[in-house]
Amino acid sequence: MANFSKSNVPQFSMDVYQNEYLPEGGREVNAIVTVTATGGGTTGGATAPAYPQGRGPSAAVALMVDCSGSMDYPPTKMRGARDATAAAIDTLRDGTHFAVIGGTHVAQEVYPGDGRLAVADRATREQAKQALRKLSAGGGTAIGSWLRLADRLLNSADVTIRHGILLTDGRNEHESPQDLRATLEACAGRFTCDARGVGTDWEVKEVTGIASALLGGADIVADPAHLAADFTRMMEAAMGKEVADVCLRVWTPVGTTIRFVKQVAPAVEDLTARRAEAGPRAGDYPTGSWGDESRDYHLCVEVPAAGLGQEMLAARVSLVVPQGDSSVQNLGAQGLVRAVWTDDMTASTSINPQVAHYTGQAELAHVIQKGLDLRKAGDFDGATAKLGRAVQLASVSGNADTAKLLAKVVDVVDAATGTVRLKTRVAEADEMTLETRSTKTVRVKK
Repeated sequence: MANFSKSNVPQFSMDVYQNEYLPEGGREVNAIVTVTATGGGTTGGATAPAYPQGRGPSAAVALMVDCSGSMDYPPTKMRGARDATAAAIDTLRDGTHFAVIGGTHVAQEVYPGDGRLAVADRATREQAKQALRKLSAGGGTAIGSWLRLADRLLNSADVTIRHGILLTDGRNEHESPQDLRATLEACAGRFTCDARGVGTDWEVKEVTGIASALLGGADIVADPAHLAADFTRMMEAAMGKEVADVCLRVWTPVGTTIRFVKQVAPAVEDLTARRAEAGPRAGDYPTGSWGDESRDYHLCVEVPAAGLGQEMLAARVSLVVPQGDSSVQNLGAQGLVRAVWTDDMTASTSINPQVAHYTGQAELAHVIQKGLDLRKAGDFDGATAKLGRAVQLASVSGNADTAKLLAKVVDVVDAATGTVRLKTRVAEADEMTLETRSTKTVRVKK
C-alpha cells in the first residue's frame, strides 16, 4: 500500500500574472492567480498543521456504488464495480475511516453498517472486501439518498478530510432534479466527491453536476474493465489530500466590482456564485481539499475609472480555512492585483499570456458543450460552427487531449481555421467522453 505521509507539512504559495496597465477610461482588470501547495521547500508560504511521523491527515471516505437493476446489463458492470471498490479499499491508508454504500432507489450500508464508519487496517479491509459479495443489482436510482447517507456517515467522524467516491451507470430516475439539487446544496462544503459514470446509459450533466457541486472530479469509464485502475487513482488522490475547506478570500476596495472568479486549471469551474461574505468588501470562494498540487484561477474585477498616471490596488487575494467559530486560519499566501492608467498604448493593449491562454481554454469548454447540445438538437450547421471553433482553440492552445477527442466527433479539414465536418456516425462513448472532459484544460507553456 502506498505511503502518502511526508516529513514536511504542506506549504502554500501564490503568484499573480496580469497586465496591470489600463488605457484612459479603462475599467476591467484581469489576473491569473496560481496557487501551489507543496510538501516542503516552498519559500514565502505558510505551513498547515503538522501530522505525526508516518501518518497523513485524518480522513473519512464513503464509497457509493450503484446497485440498480441496470448494473447487471451487462454483468461485467457489477463485477467491475466490485473489483473497483475492492481496489479502492486496498488503497486506503491505515487509520482512515471508511464505509461502503450500495445505491438504488434507497441507500444501504454495505460495510460496516449500524450507522458507523470502520477504521482501515488489514482486518477491516479484508472484512469490507468480503462484504462486497452482498452487492447485487436490483432496484432504481435515487442518487440524492446515497449522498445524504454518505453525509451522515462522513460527518460522524472527527477528521480533517471528508471525501466521497460515487459510481453510477444510469439516470437519476427515482427522485426529482429539484430533490437532487437540494441534496447537493445541503452537502456542499461538508465533503468533497468524485463522480464516475460507467458505460454509456447515464446522463453526463447529472454526473458532472454532482462533481461540480461537491468540488470533485467527474469522468467516464466506458469499459467496466477499467474501473479498478480508475478507482485506485481516485483513492490515491484522496489519500494525498492534506488540508480541507480551503477558500480563496478576495478583498476589493470601495467602488470595485467582482465580475467573476473561475478555476481555470486543471479544469474550468466557475466559483462566482459560490461566494460567501467574509467581512467588509471581502468574500470567500471554496476550493475544496488540497494535497501536493497547483491550480490556476482567473479573477476579473471592474474598477472605478481614474485619470492617467493614477494607480490602485484592484484586489487582494489570500488563502484561508474558515473555522466553525467564525474565525479563520490564514494560510499566509497572498497576491495583489493592481490597476495603473497609462497613455502608453503598447502597454495598455498588451494581453498577458496567461490571461489570454485561459480565456481561450474557458471558451473551448463552452463551445464544445454548446456544439454537442446543438448536435443533439439537430442543428448541424450550428454544431459544425461551434465544434470547428473548438478544434481551432484546441490547436492554438496545444490542448492535444481535447483535440484527439474532438477528432472522434468531427473530421478535421483545417485545424488552424477551424474547418471541420461532422462525422455521420459517432460512438456514444466518444461523444460522452468529449462532453465529460470538455472542461479539462492545459496550462500555459513556460
